[in-house]
Amino acid sequence: MGFGVGLTRNQVNAIEVWRPHERDVVRYRDIDIFGLPALEVVKRLERYVDLTSNEDDDGFTARESYLALWRPFEADDDPDETQGHFFQSVLVARPGYDDTPVEAAARLAAGGQPGY
Repeated sequence: MGFGVGLTRNQVNAIEVWRPHERDVVRYRDIDIFGLPALEVVKRLERYVDLTSNEDDDGFTARESYLALWRPFEADDDPDETQGHFFQSVLVARPGYDDTPVEAAARLAAGGQPGY
């Protein structure tokens, strides 16, 4: 299993975990993020967060709680194609992590904290 930490101004903004090759399990709200097929993960997570399909890849993102699930391509009908059938990484970040400058300004004007 691999992970990365995103820092800005000496604060952690994001933590990303990549699909483990061993028997490690990564859970979010008791959902096995890497052990279940991608669409099953999405179905179960939608009970808790508002996930939307990404426009530029085959991942999904819940922007308000900032949870991002990524896979390089979609292979929902082929469980042997693990790169596309299962998520390959999950990123948890503070809300606003990927705000545009306009969105960041609006978040600040509403009394929120800037994301990134």
